[in-house]
Amino acid sequence: MAAWTLRRFSNPSVLDQIHPERLLAFLRPFRDFLASRGVALPAAAGAPIDKTALAQVFLSPDVRTPGELIDALHFVDELATPEGMDALLREARARGLALDERGDLSPADVVVQVWLLDRALLERKHVESYLERVRSFASFRMARDRRAAFRRPTDPQLAALTAALDDWFEERRRGRWARVIVGAHAAGVWFLVRHGEPLKREESLVAGAASSICHRPIKYDVLVYDPHIGELQVNACTPAEKELYRTAVGTHLFGDPDTFPGTEKYTLEPLRRGGPAALATDDVAGIEAVTLREVQLYLRGDPWELVTRKSSDFFQLLAARAAPFPEAGALVRATFAVKFAGSRKPRTVVIKPSNVAQFTRDEDAGLVERWLEARGFIRRTEPDVPEHDELAVARG
Repeated sequence: MAAWTLRRFSNPSVLDQIHPERLLAFLRPFRDFLASRGVALPAAAGAPIDKTALAQVFLSPDVRTPGELIDALHFVDELATPEGMDALLREARARGLALDERGDLSPADVVVQVWLLDRALLERKHVESYLERVRSFASFRMARDRRAAFRRPTDPQLAALTAALDDWFEERRRGRWARVIVGAHAAGVWFLVRHGEPLKREESLVAGAASSICHRPIKYDVLVYDPHIGELQVNACTPAEKELYRTAVGTHLFGDPDTFPGTEKYTLEPLRRGGPAALATDDVAGIEAVTLREVQLYLRGDPWELVTRKSSDFFQLLAARAAPFPEAGALVRATFAVKFAGSRKPRTVVIKPSNVAQFTRDEDAGLVERWLEARGFIRRTEPDVPEHDELAVARG
């Protein structure tokens, strides 16, 4: 989630670092809008542009500001850094883009060049950079395995998704500003969603007198669909927005609003916290013993890794080796052998956070659920939106 803040393109001195011809080419599609805000573009690049007035327009978008200008400013401003310039130069050279690299180049000049030559490249590098800074996601796992049904979204699907988001935001007085940009990511497919916020009124000074300005803030949310484990990750502000993305992506990309159930019911963290004690059965009549047979750990990153550890008795194996329970990665699956009273053999139970439980027999569900709750595998107080530390998982 990111609010509208320009750190560089609101500074006239940064705008001065862009070659006049390229700055004019960047602004030309918005000539009429800029004129309505008091900034007249020259017919030729040699004539001066009022950079101070231009920076003020960039810094204070209103309801008339074209969405294309908002996007352009957001992307170029975020990447107009030395690190962004280096990444763009490497990628541009690898692709054979005809950048003008004569003389001393500023980050702002390079990023505007790339925007003019290959907008998709700039958008992709921006999202890659942004995803590195996102710290937490609400995660929703598929209840039924529909990973094979996923295809890269088509234009009609994206149009329908955008319209649904617009309807939701407009109903809540946030305007019809939504835009969805899609790209590839190490974890799967990312979606960058731009949308408006409720109108905001702020005090200002106009010609030395107190006044106020009214504007609609802009926000960027990030969604990542991970096809390796069938998980939708959402970085947004409010629980209602996260619920919107959960149901909208399910509806328009998978045909079912509950593809990713909104409940975070199960957690496997008691295995880490409690060790063998997490498998105790003394207080649950009807279950004689539980053995941990398998755990799966998902390590995000590029490349990602899904690690499966199997044993006839996993905790016994760890004890024999004097080894701790694995700390690296997110626990995404555990398989238990449950010995029920009166049964000759144990039966298999599989738990996959956040909301999937698989039983050998349906009639086992009630008793197993009581045991899961007693041991802390069922969240006692379900948060609106559970979050995990993305960097901690990646470090695993």
